[in-house]
Amino acid sequence: MASLSAQKVHTSNLEAPEDIVGAALLGGLDCLRTAITMYDADERLIYANQHFDYLFRGLPARARLMGCAYGEIVALEAPELADDMLRDGLDAFVAERRAQLTDGDFRPRDIHLADGRILEIKSRRAPNGGWIVLWSDVTHARASYARLEAAIEMSADAFAFFDARDRLVVCNKEYAALHGRAVEEMRGAEFAALVREAVQSGRVRVESGTEAWIERRLDLHRSTAGAMTLEMRSGEAYLVRDRRTADGHVCVLTDITDERRTEAALAEQSQTLAKTRAELAHSRDAAEKQATYLADLAQRLDAAAQSVDTTKKTLLRTMSHELKTPLNAIIGFSDLLGQMAERFSHDQVREYAGLIHAGGNNLLRLINHILDLTKLAGGKYEPQRRAIDVGSALWNARDVFDERAAAKSMTIDAGDCPIGFTVDADEHAFEQIVNHLVDNAVSYGREGGTIRLSVERAGARVRLRICDDGPGVAAEDLQRILEPFEQGGRSTIDHSHGTGLGLTLAKAFAELHGGTLAIASTAGEGFTATVELPAP
Repeated sequence: MASLSAQKVHTSNLEAPEDIVGAALLGGLDCLRTAITMYDADERLIYANQHFDYLFRGLPARARLMGCAYGEIVALEAPELADDMLRDGLDAFVAERRAQLTDGDFRPRDIHLADGRILEIKSRRAPNGGWIVLWSDVTHARASYARLEAAIEMSADAFAFFDARDRLVVCNKEYAALHGRAVEEMRGAEFAALVREAVQSGRVRVESGTEAWIERRLDLHRSTAGAMTLEMRSGEAYLVRDRRTADGHVCVLTDITDERRTEAALAEQSQTLAKTRAELAHSRDAAEKQATYLADLAQRLDAAAQSVDTTKKTLLRTMSHELKTPLNAIIGFSDLLGQMAERFSHDQVREYAGLIHAGGNNLLRLINHILDLTKLAGGKYEPQRRAIDVGSALWNARDVFDERAAAKSMTIDAGDCPIGFTVDADEHAFEQIVNHLVDNAVSYGREGGTIRLSVERAGARVRLRICDDGPGVAAEDLQRILEPFEQGGRSTIDHSHGTGLGLTLAKAFAELHGGTLAIASTAGEGFTATVELPAP
């Protein structure tokens, strides 16, 4: 091998097949953009390919280095090294590099050159007792990774990215702190092991069914996209969102502690008021009853004032979060495209462009909903009434949402929507009512289920229904989900299903026309929205 590397091999002069193969192999190694060096059992250089000369331009040519010891070659690199590489002296640097051979420490090492380049060095033991050392220029890769780490570190949320084998590639200090570790200790950790360790250590609050909770968390992580609430023993609460990417999984945890504490305070106030009403009902003495009533009235007025202030703060916080979420996505992914476009594949560029487009659409939809809601609340919306065919509008809505429904294997059945039933309504407002209700059914309906649309005469009114066979809503949540930014089963917004304004707007538009919106559901048995509007 050493003699072949020191001279050019002419295959026309070789007779043995193994010589021809050896020459072809050496020629192929010279074509690589990775430098390859081989050392014998005495750490003497016996081979170096052509790329080695390119990486170390200040070293003697590889032919002159044949037979030199590894430590000697490392020492010759000194003039090309960055100053911080030699902060402990040349002898210490040589000893550290030789440890890759003599001590069997095969971890890759980065060395920084004075011209700004970064080389990654890997070593492996050869069958003949010697060593093979690979040298790769990773300057651009390290710079891109550093930019990505800086962007992640700026996020207020806890962020982590796991590769296709579910091992952590990068995270910020907020995510590492949730696991009681430093960022450097987290790299390479397996997701399932992190979840199990967090539960077993007591950092995560799990009331019962530890294994079932762990399996539910793992199922969410493996899904395409999803969210759940995570409560810590220390009292913090987080909205956990997982999303599958082309080459791994992204996990984001948003602190919602203030929102959960607000919910608990409101619940406690409700219980206190209920207890007070019960005491008043059983009070026999009129004087005591009056005194209790006055005290209760003062307490309720104070609670109402606090509730108004809390509601205002919650609305502002929610609005701020809802506006910043799509804006952060747009800015973040556009920055990545601008800085690293040359390193992305067409599929990655297409995916990031799609995410930017989706963020813009979400932002525009939220703003339009808020503008409509503001006009309605201020009495500034002036409907332009005309006769509208309800059956035709429902068929059009079926066509609009059919593709989304098909993506979830759903069927939209509009067979009970005959043409000819008309209402006296504003065209934009009526379209908003229908679209919000059908969108709600597609978002929350059961995968593989059926959404049924129907219309019928109800005296001097026309009644339309949208029914799905999804998980439904608990009875205690029916009134709440008609309020702005509320969704079924939770009091914080599930971003995968929208902004929580659809039912609010549909109800407001229906009442603007002198109509009604009624919702009915039983948990686990579907959801029905019924709208009645006056006929012309």
